[in-house]
Amino acid sequence: MTLERNVARLFRLNDENWMKHANPWSVWTRYSVLPLIVLAFWSRIWIGWWCLIPGIASLLWLFLNPVFFRKARSTRNWASKAVLGERVYLNRDRVDIPGIHKTPLYAILNAISSVGMGIAIWAVVTYSVWGAVLGVALAYLGKSWYLDRMVWLYEMMKSEHPEYRGWDY
Repeated sequence: MTLERNVARLFRLNDENWMKHANPWSVWTRYSVLPLIVLAFWSRIWIGWWCLIPGIASLLWLFLNPVFFRKARSTRNWASKAVLGERVYLNRDRVDIPGIHKTPLYAILNAISSVGMGIAIWAVVTYSVWGAVLGVALAYLGKSWYLDRMVWLYEMMKSEHPEYRGWDY
C-alpha cells in the first residue's frame, strides 16, 4: 500500500470524494490553507491563546476541503487533472505507471514542500516575516510543480486505462 493511499484514507477520499476533490474550487481554495495557518498562529502575539480558534479552524478546513465541494462539472482543467493524477499515482502499486514517472523527482518535490513547511513553522515560532514568506513560497513551489507532473501523468494514463478515461468529462 502506498503512502499516498494512506493519506487519501486519512482525508476520506473514496471514489465519490475523489471526484469532489477534483472540483477546481477544492484545489484552489486548498492553496489558502498554509497562509491561513501561518497567520493564525502568528496572531498569538496579538490575541494570545485565542489564536487557537483560527488555527484550529484552518486545520479543520485542511481536512474538510477535499469533501466540501460538489463533484466537478468538468474535469478538463488543470486543477482537476492534477487531483486525478494524484489518484493515478497513489494507485501505482496496482496499475503500473510509465517509467518516466518512476524517477526520484516526486520525492524531491515533496521534500522541497516539506522543507518549506519546516521553514514556515520555524518562522511562526520566531516571528520571521522573511522566513514565513520563504517557507510558504517553497512549499507552494514544490507542491505546484508536483501537481503539474500529476497532470502529465494523468494525461498519459487516461489513454491507456478505461477507468482513468472515465474520469475525463
